[in-house]
Amino acid sequence: MAWYIVLLTAAALLIGATLVSTGVRLLQNYWAARSMGVPIRIIPISPLNPFWVLLDRKVLSVIRRLPFGDNSFTRYNWRGWEVEDRYRSHSEMGDIWVLVTPFKNWVYINDPQALMSVFRRGANFPRPVFINEILDVFGPNISTAEGERWKTQRRIATHCFNERNNNIVWSEAVSLANDMLHYWTTKSSVTSSADDLRTLSLHVLSRAGFGKSFKFVGHDERQPSSPSNSYKESLQTVLENLILILGLGTKFLANPWLPRKLRTVHEACVSFQKYMTSLYEEEKQAFAKGEVRDDNLMTSLVRASQNEAKISGGLTESEIYGNMFAFNFAGHDTTAHTFTFALYFLAAHPDVQDWLSEEIRHVSGGRPPSEYDYRVDFPRLKRCLSVMYETIRLYTVVPTIKWTDSQAQSLTINNREIIIPPNSMVAPSYGSVQTDPRFWGPDSLVWKPSRWIKPSASSHADVVSKPGEEDFNMPVRGAFIGWSDGVRDCPGRKFSQVEFVATMASLFLDWRVEPVVAKDETLERARQRVEDLIRTDSGPVLLLQMLHPERAPLVWKRR
Repeated sequence: MAWYIVLLTAAALLIGATLVSTGVRLLQNYWAARSMGVPIRIIPISPLNPFWVLLDRKVLSVIRRLPFGDNSFTRYNWRGWEVEDRYRSHSEMGDIWVLVTPFKNWVYINDPQALMSVFRRGANFPRPVFINEILDVFGPNISTAEGERWKTQRRIATHCFNERNNNIVWSEAVSLANDMLHYWTTKSSVTSSADDLRTLSLHVLSRAGFGKSFKFVGHDERQPSSPSNSYKESLQTVLENLILILGLGTKFLANPWLPRKLRTVHEACVSFQKYMTSLYEEEKQAFAKGEVRDDNLMTSLVRASQNEAKISGGLTESEIYGNMFAFNFAGHDTTAHTFTFALYFLAAHPDVQDWLSEEIRHVSGGRPPSEYDYRVDFPRLKRCLSVMYETIRLYTVVPTIKWTDSQAQSLTINNREIIIPPNSMVAPSYGSVQTDPRFWGPDSLVWKPSRWIKPSASSHADVVSKPGEEDFNMPVRGAFIGWSDGVRDCPGRKFSQVEFVATMASLFLDWRVEPVVAKDETLERARQRVEDLIRTDSGPVLLLQMLHPERAPLVWKRR
């Protein structure tokens, strides 16, 4: 009985110490926030607390039912609140406000000019490397490096993402999209759209990243196999289990007493590492012999690193592996989730599908997708690209975070200079600035790709521009930051755009997609149901995504 009392006492002391420590840190951070002279909201749990991340939605769903359930805690203390909130908080509190938490203060900014200042002043507002360190699974990379090492990695990465590689992306995406379309159009309904789009994205990366081409295999056609048997299976297992790998680490996963599923994930990590090592050695030898090889990312990374080594040392072997993993992580999940959002939006908007098809038919001139030409056709398919921009505007899959590090930083917002204290997180308010009616008009919450298109500047005022000859209509700088901006913007931006446009141009040339109509439901109601699903059933897992797209089956029909 005595040991029971000791345990209860120890638990009570631990809980008490935690509460006191939390209260002290909240008070300290509150006074730091007060010095800024901007509106403040307070939450009791850090959004970076790993235990809370697992429980936040479930706990808050209960608290919201209580009489006092509508408060800052339930409004802001969960992942993804920014997407639901949109510009509501900023309309209440202005273009800058602070969320006080026990770990760090989060400064939310909704002013485009101020945001561009933050992105341009990379030395004053660096990325919080302590958050991104979990991406060092296979080695240091461009997402986690700082200072001179980051400059070297960025310089080399820029050489990798080039037009030759984009041409590979285009050809592979067109081929895979046509195979995927064939699979979809042979089925009475499709519930695996999200999984199939992940497969397409994975295979594009396999070819453009490592020089390995694979035929598309639909969700219902896959055969189970060990991740140690092939590069593709190992990479797919790694990418599908990133939360486990990032959360537990590869060393922990190596323990032999773990469940079989976790040991399989470890096997995939080992297999993927071996594959990268083998390919790295091959590329080094080819470079030494002066052989001209493929323009995939791995080849380009090794070449660029070997050339850089003559000047400043190049990349270490670990950095090569780390960057290849970062490229795969960033290029796979982000694009796949954006594809899924876009496809379901299109299923709910037949008018946009018609608008897309008009452009694709005009640009293709009767050619089948297999005859599309990247350099000629991609620049003209602006409506296809606008679907991607509009989708990312409303659902930015990977929002960027900055911080002030150990120094206070000044920032001008609405002609007022504000001093942001040291160790403050600086969060561009994606959900707000990309939907604020001041920058996007009264229909800012409506998915409307045509807002990105305008008549060609070379056309006469009384002549309507033809599809394929229109210009892209960019908003005020800083109002759209879907790929970040400034010195640390996304180096793979065009890679993702080329993949997206090639896929759209292949899918919607001769086909259209609709939601499957439920019993006693009209087609119009089914379309509204799909849009409601996007709005109510999207949230972050590792990245922002549709959580259950399979709940709205789709069907493809020839035009």
